[in-house]
Amino acid sequence: MTTIQAAAAVKILIAGGFGVGKTTLVGSVSEVAPLRTEEYLTTASVGVDDLAGVDQKDTTTVALDFGRITVSPELVVYLFGTPGQERFWFMWNDLVNGALGGVVIADTRRLETSFASIDFFESRNIPFVVAINCFHGVNSRSAEEIRAALDLDPHVPMLVGDVRERSFGRDVLLALVDHLMALPAAR
Repeated sequence: MTTIQAAAAVKILIAGGFGVGKTTLVGSVSEVAPLRTEEYLTTASVGVDDLAGVDQKDTTTVALDFGRITVSPELVVYLFGTPGQERFWFMWNDLVNGALGGVVIADTRRLETSFASIDFFESRNIPFVVAINCFHGVNSRSAEEIRAALDLDPHVPMLVGDVRERSFGRDVLLALVDHLMALPAAR
């Protein structure tokens, strides 16, 4: 009788502020159509959701985004995108259970929206990388300025690109894997 062995599963959390590109990153790298819990912004969110810098945004994630990447028959990566608004942060504690690491997506136009995600991972000792999402290829800050503004430890990898591009998403995830492999065995 042939035994079928289940693939090992790796969970990665994709976090960041409202409108930074979490849903887009999950969608750009997932091999399957991602599960999205997007809802249209309504007048009820006026004064609650800060649309500064993302005034063209008309939907928001209200629970999570989910994607999958099959690396081999023995390894599957599951991506969980967090909701960005503060009123949904309570879900992050559940989503992070079992996560091997995380990706923080930052928008140089609104770096302050990334502080909570960085604090979240740091306070739980969860390794992470930072993906600077350059909307339409625009980035007005140097890597050193961004690193200083985010107060990132020197060992935290930071990549700059466009999360709509599958190759950039791949590079971000590979940077996380490299970062995880470089850490001491007991963390």
